[in-house]
Amino acid sequence: MRAPARAPFLARPPPQDVEEGIREEGCRDMESTRSTSTGSTGNTGGDGFDAGARGVVKPTDALGGTLRLVRTDDFDSLDPGNTYYAYTWNFLRLIGRTLVTFDTAPGKAGQRLVPDLAESLGESSEGGRVWTYRLRAGLRYEDGSPVTSGDVKYAIARSNYGTDVLGAGPTYFRQLLGTDYGGPWREPGSDGPVTLETPDERTLVLRLEEPFAGMDLLATMPSTTPVPRRLDTGAEYRLRPVATGPYRVVSYTRGELAVLERNPHWDPATDPVRRQRAERIEAHLGKDPHEVDRMLLAGEAHIDLAGFGVQPSTQERILADPVLRAHADNPLTGFTWIYCLSSRIAPFDNVHCRRAVQFATDKAAMQAAYGGSVGGDIATTILPPTIDGFQDFDRYPVGAEGTGDLEAARAELAAAGMPDGFRTKIAARKDRLKEYRAAEALAAGLARVGIEAEVLDFPSGDYFDIYGGCPAYLREHGIGIIMFGWGADFPDGYGFLQQIVDGRAIKERGNQNMGELDDPEINGLLDRGATSGDPAERAEIWHRIDRLTMEHAVIVPYLYPRSLLYRHPDARNVYVTGSFGMYDYVALGAS
Repeated sequence: MRAPARAPFLARPPPQDVEEGIREEGCRDMESTRSTSTGSTGNTGGDGFDAGARGVVKPTDALGGTLRLVRTDDFDSLDPGNTYYAYTWNFLRLIGRTLVTFDTAPGKAGQRLVPDLAESLGESSEGGRVWTYRLRAGLRYEDGSPVTSGDVKYAIARSNYGTDVLGAGPTYFRQLLGTDYGGPWREPGSDGPVTLETPDERTLVLRLEEPFAGMDLLATMPSTTPVPRRLDTGAEYRLRPVATGPYRVVSYTRGELAVLERNPHWDPATDPVRRQRAERIEAHLGKDPHEVDRMLLAGEAHIDLAGFGVQPSTQERILADPVLRAHADNPLTGFTWIYCLSSRIAPFDNVHCRRAVQFATDKAAMQAAYGGSVGGDIATTILPPTIDGFQDFDRYPVGAEGTGDLEAARAELAAAGMPDGFRTKIAARKDRLKEYRAAEALAAGLARVGIEAEVLDFPSGDYFDIYGGCPAYLREHGIGIIMFGWGADFPDGYGFLQQIVDGRAIKERGNQNMGELDDPEINGLLDRGATSGDPAERAEIWHRIDRLTMEHAVIVPYLYPRSLLYRHPDARNVYVTGSFGMYDYVALGAS
């Protein structure tokens, strides 16, 4: 998709009639009562295998009953300034609105940028160093009080500079805005970063240290969801975020149940993308993975909230049953399943130990943990095929069968001075059963060359905040391998790569650069790509970063995942969106 000329950050416009995978397909408008400029004619209305990846299944604008979602663990956080899970970002669009958002449309058209709180996409000046957004008139919180530009400024300040309290979300704005502002909790009397201006109650001006072409993409992030300072409860805000979207949180018990009901002060006249298609939305949390599948097939839930698909045994059942198969979709998600090797924890401070692990990885066994080819395609690059800049290469071949090159692994161990191998630990999320089984398959593969890796299980909800995303915790417990999955923060090479390979993005909490890679050449290439207006140049930069990162061997890609998603027949207005690689939760309804 190509953004407007003032923000030339994405590459191609959405294709009109390609139907090969969710990021490569066109679509038609998802609603019969309103039109968008998709210009395509995707399948709508009926069931059928992959119908939700090609178009809209059972489109409607009717107000239904209760939409029930289900999840194995909890949200990482319902605080829009303290979250990094894709499914949480998708879900939060029901509660909060951002300056810019993605269009409610299936496939690649769902990557189209549209103004949300703002009247239009950002206005750029001074060569991309200054960006201005003007809020729509009539925006209100769930209590009826007005939304102001100061509330958006405060939201950005608390999420990007308040990492002493909120540590899980991305901090792009802090990197771009600069300043030595200490955050709202360290400097409670301050108005926030001086480079973020509010000349009136509806205008927000961002003054960047360096030009940045993709500001509209950053403006889609939950951290631009307005937060009224008077209602901010710090770390506890995640229990009761204040709504600007069509639904408000009426109850939330961590790890058990979150309930949303319609927000009486949401005005559809101010909202270009959302509708209220359910009276009530329930997110049932903390369920066993197989219980999630049982609830879906039994009609006790409509959609799996995580968006990563059913378990392998359920995959087999669905694919073998024509009736169940007609209610399933198998899209390419736009993620890459990876694991990281911490370059600051022995023995992975030695590049040859990292390369030994690369060669010894049994990717075929890890793929099998996800259900084989239905679960995804074996990966050799960090960038997935859905991102411009992807080029197929294989720095660490693991054989035609994908089971590993053990001789190459032993040669690297010898070069490291550890011919008999070593011991380490693997962090994985056991409630994500497929990931955990992939970690077990990884450990078994490494054992063939003398690398003994103990698999440790952690909960998803706090995985990035206090476990896998906390470098001090990893060092203290000797955890050298961290299971991970990554999708673009926004659909572009910068949005995919920056947080996981930029040395300046390493954080004490909520860290995504788990290999703690800090290469000046890679950092400089990211800066070049961020300011370039040439799609071909940007794509080549992203590819170069991919290759350089693989030389460091701190990230091991093993799968380009596909999800076998099951949509219960009572679910309405169901489609896979290219912006998240899962069902669009803003669009869903239920009969």
